Amino acid sequence: MPLPIRTIHRFSRDEDGAVTVDWVALTAGILLLGMVTGFTVSSSVPTLANKMSSFLSNTKVGDE
Repeated sequence: MPLPIRTIHRFSRDEDGAVTVDWVALTAGILLLGMVTGFTVSSSVPTLANKMSSFLSNTKVGDE
């Protein structure tokens, strides 16, 4: 087999970098999930805080 074809054949069977690619993809997925979760929570907090403030200001405590 000629040298360039042998080199290409050896390269196509080599799996040394496959684990690294898997870890990079897994880490990117986890990071993306964390960013989406953080954005969802942070965008909901002001609305919830305003609703709680409105509820607490209209609540009477004790005898008035």
